[in-house]
Amino acid sequence: MALSPGTKAPDFKLFNSDKKEVSLSDFKGKNLIIQFFPAAFTGVCTAQMCSSRDELSLYNGMNASVVGVSVDMPFSLGEFKAKNGINFDLLSDFNKDFIKAYDMYLENFALGMKGVAKRGVVLIDKDGVIQYAEQTPSPGDQVNFEALKAALEKLK
Repeated sequence: MALSPGTKAPDFKLFNSDKKEVSLSDFKGKNLIIQFFPAAFTGVCTAQMCSSRDELSLYNGMNASVVGVSVDMPFSLGEFKAKNGINFDLLSDFNKDFIKAYDMYLENFALGMKGVAKRGVVLIDKDGVIQYAEQTPSPGDQVNFEALKAALEKLK
Protein backbone atom coordinates (compact mmCIF):
# COMPACT_ATOMS: atom_id res chain seq x y z
CA MET A 1 0.00 0.00 0.00
CA ALA A 2 1.44 3.37 -1.01
CA LEU A 3 -0.18 5.20 1.89
CA SER A 4 1.08 4.12 5.26
CA PRO A 5 0.93 5.39 8.82
CA GLY A 6 2.78 8.66 9.22
CA THR A 7 1.93 9.79 5.67
CA LYS A 8 0.03 13.04 5.12
CA ALA A 9 -3.42 12.16 3.79
CA PRO A 10 -4.12 13.34 0.22
CA ASP A 11 -6.82 15.98 0.04
CA PHE A 12 -10.10 15.17 -1.67
CA LYS A 13 -13.36 16.71 -2.83
CA LEU A 14 -16.19 14.29 -3.49
CA PHE A 15 -19.97 14.52 -3.63
CA ASN A 16 -22.11 12.79 -1.03
CA SER A 17 -25.51 11.21 -1.67
CA ASP A 18 -27.15 14.63 -1.16
CA LYS A 19 -24.95 16.02 -3.96
CA LYS A 20 -23.04 18.19 -1.46
CA GLU A 21 -19.29 18.48 -1.88
CA VAL A 22 -17.25 17.04 1.00
CA SER A 23 -13.50 17.52 1.46
CA LEU A 24 -10.81 16.43 3.87
CA SER A 25 -10.69 19.93 5.34
CA ASP A 26 -14.31 19.50 6.51
CA PHE A 27 -12.95 17.12 9.15
CA LYS A 28 -10.10 19.28 10.49
CA GLY A 29 -9.78 18.79 14.24
CA LYS A 30 -11.48 15.37 14.09
CA ASN A 31 -10.24 11.91 13.30
CA LEU A 32 -11.65 10.53 10.06
CA ILE A 33 -12.39 6.92 9.22
CA ILE A 34 -12.68 6.32 5.48
CA GLN A 35 -14.39 3.03 4.66
CA PHE A 36 -13.67 2.03 1.05
CA PHE A 37 -16.08 -0.45 -0.54
CA PRO A 38 -16.45 -1.83 -4.08
CA ALA A 39 -20.19 -1.53 -4.72
CA ALA A 40 -23.42 -0.59 -3.01
CA PHE A 41 -26.07 -3.29 -2.53
CA THR A 42 -23.59 -6.17 -2.41
CA GLY A 43 -23.44 -8.46 0.62
CA VAL A 44 -20.02 -7.77 2.13
CA CYS A 45 -20.25 -4.05 1.33
CA THR A 46 -23.62 -3.81 3.04
CA ALA A 47 -22.22 -5.61 6.09
CA GLN A 48 -19.23 -3.24 6.17
CA MET A 49 -21.35 -0.10 6.01
CA CYS A 50 -23.92 -1.44 8.50
CA SER A 51 -21.15 -2.33 10.95
CA SER A 52 -19.87 1.25 10.75
CA ARG A 53 -23.46 2.46 11.18
CA ASP A 54 -23.88 0.34 14.30
CA GLU A 55 -20.55 1.53 15.77
CA LEU A 56 -21.00 5.22 14.89
CA SER A 57 -21.68 6.35 18.47
CA LEU A 58 -18.47 4.61 19.58
CA TYR A 59 -16.49 6.33 16.82
CA ASN A 60 -18.09 9.70 17.51
CA GLY A 61 -17.23 9.29 21.19
CA MET A 62 -13.60 8.94 20.12
CA ASN A 63 -13.70 12.22 18.14
CA ALA A 64 -14.01 10.37 14.83
CA SER A 65 -16.25 10.87 11.83
CA VAL A 66 -16.93 8.12 9.31
CA VAL A 67 -17.43 8.28 5.55
CA GLY A 68 -17.90 5.50 3.05
CA VAL A 69 -16.40 5.75 -0.45
CA SER A 70 -17.27 3.81 -3.60
CA VAL A 71 -17.44 4.50 -7.32
CA ASP A 72 -21.24 4.34 -7.27
CA MET A 73 -23.11 7.46 -8.38
CA PRO A 74 -24.50 9.74 -5.64
CA PHE A 75 -28.06 8.71 -6.60
CA SER A 76 -27.30 4.99 -6.06
CA LEU A 77 -25.51 5.77 -2.81
CA GLY A 78 -28.56 7.72 -1.64
CA GLU A 79 -30.80 4.70 -2.20
CA PHE A 80 -28.28 2.39 -0.53
CA LYS A 81 -27.99 4.77 2.43
CA ALA A 82 -31.77 5.03 2.85
CA LYS A 83 -32.40 1.29 2.50
CA ASN A 84 -29.80 0.46 5.16
CA GLY A 85 -30.29 3.38 7.55
CA ILE A 86 -26.69 4.52 7.07
CA ASN A 87 -26.08 7.47 9.38
CA PHE A 88 -22.91 8.94 7.86
CA ASP A 89 -21.90 10.32 4.47
CA LEU A 90 -21.40 8.02 1.51
CA LEU A 91 -19.14 9.67 -1.04
CA SER A 92 -19.07 9.03 -4.78
CA ASP A 93 -15.71 8.64 -6.47
CA PHE A 94 -17.31 7.98 -9.84
CA ASN A 95 -14.21 9.32 -11.66
CA LYS A 96 -11.92 7.07 -9.57
CA ASP A 97 -9.40 9.83 -8.76
CA PHE A 98 -9.72 9.44 -4.99
CA ILE A 99 -9.38 5.67 -4.88
CA LYS A 100 -6.28 5.95 -7.06
CA ALA A 101 -4.76 8.68 -4.83
CA TYR A 102 -5.34 6.46 -1.78
CA ASP A 103 -4.08 3.33 -3.59
CA MET A 104 -7.50 1.71 -3.22
CA TYR A 105 -8.14 1.12 -6.94
CA LEU A 106 -9.15 -2.44 -7.85
CA GLU A 107 -8.59 -3.07 -11.55
CA ASN A 108 -10.56 -6.32 -11.88
CA PHE A 109 -13.61 -6.82 -9.70
CA ALA A 110 -16.10 -9.50 -10.77
CA LEU A 111 -17.99 -10.60 -13.87
CA GLY A 112 -15.50 -8.68 -16.02
CA MET A 113 -16.28 -5.37 -14.27
CA LYS A 114 -13.27 -3.12 -13.91
CA GLY A 115 -12.27 -0.15 -11.80
CA VAL A 116 -13.92 -0.16 -8.37
CA ALA A 117 -12.67 0.64 -4.88
CA LYS A 118 -10.80 -2.05 -3.02
CA ARG A 119 -12.28 -2.98 0.31
CA GLY A 120 -10.30 -1.22 2.98
CA VAL A 121 -10.17 1.42 5.65
CA VAL A 122 -7.96 4.42 6.35
CA LEU A 123 -7.83 6.28 9.66
CA ILE A 124 -6.68 9.90 9.44
CA ASP A 125 -5.95 11.79 12.64
CA LYS A 126 -7.14 15.31 13.47
CA ASP A 127 -3.95 16.74 11.93
CA GLY A 128 -4.47 15.02 8.56
CA VAL A 129 -1.91 12.24 9.07
CA ILE A 130 -2.71 8.61 8.30
CA GLN A 131 -2.59 6.49 11.44
CA TYR A 132 -3.97 3.19 10.13
CA ALA A 133 -4.49 1.77 6.66
CA GLU A 134 -5.78 -1.62 5.59
CA GLN A 135 -6.69 -3.28 2.31
CA THR A 136 -8.35 -6.66 2.42
CA PRO A 137 -6.78 -9.51 0.41
CA SER A 138 -9.92 -9.77 -1.73
CA PRO A 139 -13.22 -7.88 -2.09
CA GLY A 140 -15.01 -10.76 -0.35
CA ASP A 141 -13.01 -10.30 2.86
CA GLN A 142 -14.20 -7.93 5.58
CA VAL A 143 -12.02 -5.20 7.08
CA ASN A 144 -10.55 -5.75 10.54
CA PHE A 145 -12.80 -3.56 12.68
CA GLU A 146 -11.00 -4.54 15.88
CA ALA A 147 -7.64 -3.35 14.50
CA LEU A 148 -9.31 -0.09 13.41
CA LYS A 149 -10.75 0.45 16.90
CA ALA A 150 -7.34 -0.28 18.48
CA ALA A 151 -5.69 2.31 16.21
CA LEU A 152 -8.40 4.83 17.06
CA GLU A 153 -7.99 4.11 20.77
CA LYS A 154 -4.30 5.09 20.51
CA LEU A 155 -5.36 8.58 19.37
CA LYS A 156 -7.19 9.35 22.62
